[in-house]
Amino acid sequence: MIYTLTLNPSIDYVLHLDKFINGVTNRTTSEEYYIGGKGINVSYILAQLDVKSTALGFTAGFTGEEIENGLRKLGICSDFIRLKNGISRINIKLKAEQESEINCQGPPVSEEEFEQLLMKTDKISDGDTIVLSGSIPKNISDDAYEKILQRLKYKKVRIVVDAEKSLLINCLPYHPFLIKPNRQELSELFQRNITSKQETEHCARKLINQGARNVIVSLGEDGAILFTEGGKTFHSGVVKEKVINTVGAGDSMVAGFIAGYDQHKDYGYALKLGTACGNATAFSNGMAVKEKILDILSRL
Repeated sequence: MIYTLTLNPSIDYVLHLDKFINGVTNRTTSEEYYIGGKGINVSYILAQLDVKSTALGFTAGFTGEEIENGLRKLGICSDFIRLKNGISRINIKLKAEQESEINCQGPPVSEEEFEQLLMKTDKISDGDTIVLSGSIPKNISDDAYEKILQRLKYKKVRIVVDAEKSLLINCLPYHPFLIKPNRQELSELFQRNITSKQETEHCARKLINQGARNVIVSLGEDGAILFTEGGKTFHSGVVKEKVINTVGAGDSMVAGFIAGYDQHKDYGYALKLGTACGNATAFSNGMAVKEKILDILSRL
């Protein structure tokens, strides 16, 4: 079983405008909403690829109920902790001349509620996969991911981490199967402007030396590069099509890579399917559907 963890899920409210002007009343041309959160996005794409997963994390209030109901309608299994206080986030995605986001903080999580989550991870067994992705609520300590991995360290669990800065670095001693920084995140990790392929490989290999087994560096319109623990390098390009949406594209790549590797145990194919999923979401309003993923895959 694949378990995805979203500690701070959301409802993403997407607003489309011809133009956004500060200080006046703006009116939308259209709007829609999606259930959001990086781990939930991974579960969604896995479902499109006919791969089962269970979404873990926290929900709260009426928005939390909508998140759980929405996942149920999509056929995605969830096992969230219901928080006593607050509401799950509503994030604003503004699409006008430029794409902007307003991401809210989310509800508070007590120590008792976090302990309940740790207890849920006890059901994860040898051979299972856990995907740790995204930010954490402000009142949870920065070692939240470490506490989860510490709980699992005596099990043969495949770990995937898609997070930023210290959240990612602190997971490396647990030898995650896959991490996926983009080039900007890689630059932030090493506090330098990384632009060349040589610099990218040097830093990715350094992350492998620190504990990661495999590293995907997404390069936007230049595709993605996979650096493996065995010293191999794989590159995947992109399909040329109009980018409509960047939200969830990285999560889609993670889901596709996991599904592709499980299917064929082949890193090259896993990267190709991951790229197809990431591209398909970038070319869609919202997360990609199966038909779009297969179309992109046939063109890579």
